[in-house]
Amino acid sequence: MTDSTGTTDTTALDAEDRKIVTLARSARARNGVAEGAAVRDETGRTYVAGTVALESLKLSALQTAVAMAVASGATSLEAAAVVSAAETPADEDRAAVRDLGGPETPVLLAGPDGTLRLRVTAG
Repeated sequence: MTDSTGTTDTTALDAEDRKIVTLARSARARNGVAEGAAVRDETGRTYVAGTVALESLKLSALQTAVAMAVASGATSLEAAAVVSAAETPADEDRAAVRDLGGPETPVLLAGPDGTLRLRVTAG
């Protein structure tokens, strides 16, 4: 997945993981927000969100996507993706994924151009 220059090839992902990276990137661009995220639940349904930055409510894109999955009746997650300029997924984001999906749930971090930077577990 990572080549000698340190970049990560998104084509190394399976089709379902590429899909959530693409959805996360689209959410970021469409809404003009700092981050976009997508999660896939145990049935294969996807939930897509952007950063929520209201005066009285602040949620990252990944926290929002997890909340949408829970509110829609998801009982587990298969994978999560976030598109961000950040170097690593925030601890709070990984915790939200872990709460619903468990510690082994993959969390994919892609840059704004969609290039996969990092794959970690929620644990």
